[in-house]
Amino acid sequence: MDFIEEMKNSGVDTDNALERFIGNTAFLEKMLKKMPASVQNLEVLKYIEENDIKTATENAHTLKGMAGNLSVTFMYEAYTKITDYLRANDIAAATQLLKQTLPAQEQFIAKINSFQTT
Repeated sequence: MDFIEEMKNSGVDTDNALERFIGNTAFLEKMLKKMPASVQNLEVLKYIEENDIKTATENAHTLKGMAGNLSVTFMYEAYTKITDYLRANDIAAATQLLKQTLPAQEQFIAKINSFQTT
């Protein structure tokens, strides 16, 4: 199956993303394939567990923006709420939602990685 089609099946609003990318499918694919490394480097839960709420909030905000720009809807919606919870210092709610989001996020990243060329 085609990468963009697979991303659409995985919850990416590819029509919206392609509007933002002026129809450039290759560029959208390139940017989506960069997500795994970015997500790995922005470990929100790690920083929450280390009580570094400032970094956790910054990273959640970055993930929200990345997901929004790429139209990864489930991640955008989750990280919008997580960022809001962290800014409101509701660490318990942020942690709970993050732990609920991570399995789907990990599946999504694994799907992208399955298309990576070596």
